[in-house]
Amino acid sequence: MTDHPPSHSTHDAEEDLRNRDLKIFLNGKIVPRDQAVVSVYDSGFMLGDGMWEGLRLYNGTWAFFDEHMDRLFNSCKSVSLDIGMTKDEILAALNATAEANGMTSDAHCRLMITRGPKAKPFQHPALSRSGPTVVAILEHSKPAESLMKKGIRLATVPQVRGLPMSQDAKYNSHSKLNCVIACLQAEQAGADEALMLDPHGFVNTTNACNFFIVRRGEVWTSTGDYCMNGVTRQKVIDLCRANGIPVHEKNYSLYEVYGADEAFLTGTFGAQTPVASVDGKPIGDSEGAGPMTQRIRGLYKDLVQQETQGAAG
Repeated sequence: MTDHPPSHSTHDAEEDLRNRDLKIFLNGKIVPRDQAVVSVYDSGFMLGDGMWEGLRLYNGTWAFFDEHMDRLFNSCKSVSLDIGMTKDEILAALNATAEANGMTSDAHCRLMITRGPKAKPFQHPALSRSGPTVVAILEHSKPAESLMKKGIRLATVPQVRGLPMSQDAKYNSHSKLNCVIACLQAEQAGADEALMLDPHGFVNTTNACNFFIVRRGEVWTSTGDYCMNGVTRQKVIDLCRANGIPVHEKNYSLYEVYGADEAFLTGTFGAQTPVASVDGKPIGDSEGAGPMTQRIRGLYKDLVQQETQGAAG
């Protein structure tokens, strides 16, 4: 099997020197990167108490902005975190930051909302008394070509996505330690990233993306009960249904994964990224994207183009 670079991951991007001099949105101001700092008392730094969204800029438009905001506002409401901004105000802030950085396309945003600085370094949320911290990091970001050519090597890991009453995986929270542990376990097993199971042993998600397999012309993904319900995940499901591709949200085991014709990951950054192997077992006939993955990538690219052109128009 072809050797992979040490940094090979679903979020590998082509190097862009412009990212050294970025301007960052921080609490209502756009500041140089080296001045974009938050307090050591911030609840996000101290406790992982916050929510975030990843968004992608295409042709001057944030793709599927409404879907991302629906998830962000629902998550923040669920944990009684007042963003202090409307959806329109967030959109204006992202657009202003993109303009300040000269970005119109091939840009990625990590929008982060925390409960804000704490009066004392303890857990209780009432100690966050000065309002939320709102940060938007925008980077010039184009997925590395190697992702499509080589695919990602996954390893099944002991770390699982938890039950909703422990920490619901549907929250895109700053508390990502379980995913970090999973990624470490995968690296220690010689893989690029982790394939995580649900509490019942069925295939669930990776540490960073949603996971799909292709078997005999059908597209399978997990039930969604124990994973982040990704915006890109749902778009792929919708595209399959609209284009006559059988798609199933169901329980399935590693047995079906090892015998799959193709596997791919979905996420805002990389859209659809092929999987080369799972637990050292090659998936399909090549490391790169198979025919179904390529077809779905084409459908998704067309959808993004329609979305962004319509919004721009």
